[in-house]
Amino acid sequence: MATASVARNAYLTCYNSLQSLGWALVLLRLVNDIVETKSLRGGFSAAGNVVCFLQLAAFLEILHSALGLVPTGILFAFMQWLGRSHVLFAIVAKIPEVQEQPPIMITFLAWSAAEVIRYPHYTLGLLGLCPHWLTWLSASDVFIIGFHQGSEPLCKQLQVASL
Repeated sequence: MATASVARNAYLTCYNSLQSLGWALVLLRLVNDIVETKSLRGGFSAAGNVVCFLQLAAFLEILHSALGLVPTGILFAFMQWLGRSHVLFAIVAKIPEVQEQPPIMITFLAWSAAEVIRYPHYTLGLLGLCPHWLTWLSASDVFIIGFHQGSEPLCKQLQVASL
């Protein structure tokens, strides 16, 4: 039993660490693009490939739930993954006209800002090293609002594009 727990924690630590690094790379690319271009129009070209990869990898979170590796309910994990995946793969990746619009940059910034808090929180929690300030930040209103705020600019852009 202890061996299974160690293996579970090792796997989840690796998964969450890789997601942490990936989302940090996304945030770095986005900020770098904004600084270089002084524009919010390069989100997809700056980081779209990494965001797509990380979102595909996030499908594993549904399996984590289904296998009981994490306490999250499978329906919640599936709905969270499906919502972001639908926006990313069915809309943004398929409609070149919206890919470089400012709402995409804002959406990617909101997603990456939330994930560079969430995944390190999970990783450090598994290791028993999570500082109180990171726990507070991951549960704060700023995080909760930012985590879900990423879709609003995108929805507004898609509404304008459909007119």
